[in-house]
Amino acid sequence: MQVSETLNEGLKREIKVVVPKADLQSRLGDRLEDAKGKVQLKGFRPGKVPVQHLRKMYGKSFMAEIVNEILNETPRSVLADRGEKSATQPEIDMTEDEAEAQKVLSGDADFEFSLKYEVIPPIEVKDFSSIKITREVVEIPEDEVEEQVKRIAQSAVEYKTKSGKAADGDRVTMDYVGKVDGEAFEGGTDTDANLVLGSGQFIPGFEEQLVGTKAGDETQVKVTFPEDYGAAHLAGKDAVFDVTVKEVASAGEITIDDELATKLGLESAERLREVVREQIESQYGSVTRQKVKRQLLDALDDEYKLETPSKLVDAEFNNIWAQITNDLEQAGKTFEDEDTTEDEAREEYMRLAERRVRLGLVLSEIGEQAGISVSEQELQQAVMNQVRQYPGQEQQVFEFFKQNPDAVANLRAPIFEEKTVDHLLEQVSVTDKTVSKEELMADDEDEAAEAKPAKKKAAPKKAAAKKDDAEKAAPAKKAAPKKKKAEEASE
Repeated sequence: MQVSETLNEGLKREIKVVVPKADLQSRLGDRLEDAKGKVQLKGFRPGKVPVQHLRKMYGKSFMAEIVNEILNETPRSVLADRGEKSATQPEIDMTEDEAEAQKVLSGDADFEFSLKYEVIPPIEVKDFSSIKITREVVEIPEDEVEEQVKRIAQSAVEYKTKSGKAADGDRVTMDYVGKVDGEAFEGGTDTDANLVLGSGQFIPGFEEQLVGTKAGDETQVKVTFPEDYGAAHLAGKDAVFDVTVKEVASAGEITIDDELATKLGLESAERLREVVREQIESQYGSVTRQKVKRQLLDALDDEYKLETPSKLVDAEFNNIWAQITNDLEQAGKTFEDEDTTEDEAREEYMRLAERRVRLGLVLSEIGEQAGISVSEQELQQAVMNQVRQYPGQEQQVFEFFKQNPDAVANLRAPIFEEKTVDHLLEQVSVTDKTVSKEELMADDEDEAAEAKPAKKKAAPKKAAAKKDDAEKAAPAKKAAPKKKKAEEASE
């Protein structure tokens, strides 16, 4: 086999490979000899079939197998011999026309092809002790724990039907039909809907108009959808809801005791408070982790300036762009609505794609040199976490991962990344800083945080859009279908 380099520009490589016909004939001869003792043909005793007869019958099919084996083997061997890592699977270009291909299969011509690929640039892992990270932490006050426990108790409170008028804190059971310009709209109708007045569950102005109603009342609730409402066709529109009140119920006394904890599957009120504190600490801890990770990645981005393989960047950009355009479509928005243009957005997201690829390569090299690996147990746990996200469809999701090893393999990367981040945090200088909840949760305008697409509700309910991981997101000012909460974190 003759291997020669025909292109070496930046990260791009092109390698010409020539397999002489003598080598092909030799491999074919070995294949025919092996088949001689196995093939059974009518008129010939086992093992006595002439090689020339086998060549006539199976020569081209055997040669096709040999060619495929060469195509499968060569990229690995060439990269190993050259000490290179390919960013993607090398492209194989066979320039022979049909007549030339037939000559190769007949063993009458050399087999020529080229490999085209981009190499992963060499990455020198540096000392990280000079990197300084500030870890923001929040001390959880007891009153916040008590407030959350009280909310849990309120959600578990029992309601009793009352004959009087509805007041704040009462639960109204109702049917409603929402209309815009006299036409009922999709998602604006419900029956036996429960609403606790004053809970802020429905859009502004809706609940207040039900105060003073009683069972059997039929009333009209007039509201205006917020300008940033998730369903674009309703945003800013005036709507009228025909409401029939079916029941008014008052809440029982809110009691935080062992009996409440037992209803929630816990042994005592003390344990309930412990669980609530752990959940709050976990929520704040998650935000702290994301901010720390962001600082670390920013530091790595400043430290490592390397050329990125264009094919990886293009693939990453396409993934980001598909999500962005889908989000805009879902929200009924345009780039102009977001105070930008498509060209500006493309340029910005291309920079993000380059950053993500560069950091991915750096983290991969750091993790490999540190001997970081992902165990089968960790992968199985990741699969189970995915399964739990689809209640009622657990078996189907589990079967999907069982039948698609590539899907399981895709779960390996984020685990590897987080373990590498943990390794790096042991190497850098980390200083804890106690901050308020508001400071921890405040959005950083310089961060590339984006809102994930959320399911829209055309009914009067509202919800908060959950922000995505900043390294899997894009610039702020995204078309978020639902209202954001101050407590939501962005990396």
